Amino acid sequence: MNDVLVKAEGVTKFFGGEGRLFSKEKTPQVRAVDGVSFEMFAGETLAVVGESGCGKSTLGRLLLRLLEPTGGRIEIDGTDLTQISKEALRNSRRKMQMVFQDPYGSLSPRRTIAEIIAEPLEVFEPSMSSRARRERVADLLEQVGLSPDIMDRRPRQFSGGQRQRIGIARAIALNPALIVADEPVSALDVSVQAQIVNLLQDLQQDKGFSYFFVAHDLAVVRHIADRVMVMYLGRVVEIGPKSKIYAAPQHPYTQALLSAAPEPDPEGNTKRIILQGDVPSPTKVPSGCSFRTRCPLAQPICSSERPELRQVAEGQLAACHFAETNPIRQ
Repeated sequence: MNDVLVKAEGVTKFFGGEGRLFSKEKTPQVRAVDGVSFEMFAGETLAVVGESGCGKSTLGRLLLRLLEPTGGRIEIDGTDLTQISKEALRNSRRKMQMVFQDPYGSLSPRRTIAEIIAEPLEVFEPSMSSRARRERVADLLEQVGLSPDIMDRRPRQFSGGQRQRIGIARAIALNPALIVADEPVSALDVSVQAQIVNLLQDLQQDKGFSYFFVAHDLAVVRHIADRVMVMYLGRVVEIGPKSKIYAAPQHPYTQALLSAAPEPDPEGNTKRIILQGDVPSPTKVPSGCSFRTRCPLAQPICSSERPELRQVAEGQLAACHFAETNPIRQ
């Protein structure tokens, strides 16, 4: 097993809860990330899936401390990011970078491609000469499948897929250990998505990056992930190897999520699981198990006791009181 690169313990992020102007009332508190713990290994791709609003993108930003956590610990390569100074955090940022969802909004329209990609080099390697930086930019562009001839052009001259390649070139400029990819292909045409996913895999194989891959497309996740982590209302409900999650999901929410994905085999025997009701408001998370209001297995214990994330199969953890006896899985 590879070394642990990321270790999160009881990470929380709450928004709101402050007093209103000219009122004693407080704004509703949103529990965006609610006590998340997991480990991530060097060189692996951990994909995070769940419905919109489950907290997966917020968690990705917390790992890089782009957002300040409300509580918990986040260690990257043995360094607790929640306890270090701003200067130490700045130095740690060369180990971790981000690829954003929107290739149109994540690149400054006022800067050239060379300036965009060279920005991390200017910050962390100020002694590098201008000529050396341009040579490095040219090399990075070639690594992501673009011609160095474009470096003096601006983002508006490129397609979404090309812009995302430029964003990836910027992210890998410092050879980071961890890249948080926040739905990096969801804004792209389907014909381009596979190219970007293959590029990310090729770069990982060549350089050994770890990807915290936020996604909602389960087909993409099945292609790129080593392990899958499933979130619901700010909590992790299941985590395990990709092969086991797709073949034998243990949590009823994971089962429903996978059953809703398009089936490549129209004659397949996958039974569609229809959940009743809507996702509860993150300002009013149900007591006990947050999924109990929609779960077909819910019992009184589910409302009184929050299930802990525990091992229910080899290498597979789920937060469900009835994972081992789940009749849906049969």
